Amino acid sequence: MSDPRREGPARGVLFAENVRQAFRTIATRRLRSGLLILGVAIGIAAILAVVTILVGLGTQIEHDMAGADRPFLMVSRFDLMKENPREEDVQRRRRLDPGAAEAVRRLAGSVSWIDFRYDPDGRLRVLERGAEHTQPLKIIGCTPAFVHVHDLPVEHGRFLTQAEVDRRRSIIVLAYGPAKDLFPHEDPIGKTVRVGKFVYEVIGTFEERRHIMGQLGEGYAVVPYTTYARDLLSRWDEGYLVVSPAPGRTLEEAREELVHAMRVHRGLRPGEKNDFDITTSAAFSEMIGKITGAIALVLVAISSIGLLVGGIGVMNIMLISVAERTREVGLRMSVGARRRDVLFQFLVESATLTALGGVLGVGGGLLLASAIARATGFPLGVSVFWIVVALLFSAAIGLIFGIVPANRAARMDPIEALRRE
Repeated sequence: MSDPRREGPARGVLFAENVRQAFRTIATRRLRSGLLILGVAIGIAAILAVVTILVGLGTQIEHDMAGADRPFLMVSRFDLMKENPREEDVQRRRRLDPGAAEAVRRLAGSVSWIDFRYDPDGRLRVLERGAEHTQPLKIIGCTPAFVHVHDLPVEHGRFLTQAEVDRRRSIIVLAYGPAKDLFPHEDPIGKTVRVGKFVYEVIGTFEERRHIMGQLGEGYAVVPYTTYARDLLSRWDEGYLVVSPAPGRTLEEAREELVHAMRVHRGLRPGEKNDFDITTSAAFSEMIGKITGAIALVLVAISSIGLLVGGIGVMNIMLISVAERTREVGLRMSVGARRRDVLFQFLVESATLTALGGVLGVGGGLLLASAIARATGFPLGVSVFWIVVALLFSAAIGLIFGIVPANRAARMDPIEALRRE
């Protein structure tokens, strides 16, 4: 019976010798090995670049949708995650009105800033100033609480006041994008812009936010909700209530009081179903995580096709290597090497080659992701976990696609192998 204490070091020595043999194979068959390593490196680089961009993108979107570091709750007529606002049963529900904000202010002590707003439900408009015009954007009708709920700093000028909301003033605050489009070389404060036949005075502009997506991206402008109701409101526009929890209160505490306040405001009796819905910023973040996760899965699957092709190339090259080294295998087996030793030799050699490709692929993937980020403005999300996964995956390719060549070598008859020229 063999001694396990002796087998452990012996296996370690054998593994090291097989790795050295792999490097000798690279040195003697440079072109073939180089092509194998390059194929694996390209596949790993493509996958890691996709994952790195998507991890960064998902983190940035989650940050943006959560309104920086300030959580919020949104009250709507329908479930923003599931329901279609144009379905018949949803349309029969009462629309949210500004009175809901007063009810919440009076009855919900767990909330601080309360913003009532009109959202254009996907309809975009163009701002014009003489010959200049913006890309299609959202115009949102809101209250002075808008900037506090979403932590949006005003860079130039100021934000609207409650008195201006009450008087339905024709004023507008521009995000960074439309401000740059309409006033590339001058101060926009005090100037006027047109939305169709309506003229609005610019009183402020927001700081550049570099958001990736969502209604609080760079393509938006805000006016008092009373002005929006007078000039721009359509039958498809929805009213929303957006509130932030008071300091020291959790989203759940604020949500419970918000439900109570809305039920009282709407006169719902005990047992009656809510005719409104409340969505938290955490739910938005979870939804975005699911979307980016699904996109990542698809893109990684597409990128993996290249690795599959590379794996087939690994198997082909290792089969050629086994055929060329038939006498070497026969000699090893004739002097006492077991079948599993031969199998292990070729598997280690195959895994070493693809692991080298993985190392080069990780470096290339990070460089590729960095170049994409600089060109598109997407954030980077470098993850040690995914780097380790990429390296292990590249080695696994060598093991999986090296099984057939290694098994062929291990099953050789040593006498027949020594007869081969």
